[in-house]
Amino acid sequence: MMQMLSRNPAEAYRRVELDARIAASRGADLTRICLEHAVTALGQALSSLERDRSRSVAEPLTRARGIVLWLAGGVSPDNPLRDQLRQFYGGLAALIGTNIRHPVPAQIDSVRTDLADLLAAALAD
Repeated sequence: MMQMLSRNPAEAYRRVELDARIAASRGADLTRICLEHAVTALGQALSSLERDRSRSVAEPLTRARGIVLWLAGGVSPDNPLRDQLRQFYGGLAALIGTNIRHPVPAQIDSVRTDLADLLAAALAD
């Protein structure tokens, strides 16, 4: 693991920062953090594709998909929109998964926009 971290210090710092924020968060704050990181990962994938269409974007898309799947599984049982949110997140995770192997920038951007809209609504509360 140390070898991996030494080759990518930016990733190591990102992980440490994320772990610290998660450890200090609860409930709605944790959801906002996850949404922020999913939006960021999707943005990284889009930026990579803009620079070089042949470049693999599997890592940021896999990260975004994992976050969205966690969000789907983490919807509170007493949330009145639980079923709709789980379906929403599940659909986004499936679309991200499809794009891991065959990225389509318009689809990635659509998922990013949906999550950014949800994040904006969460920040407005």
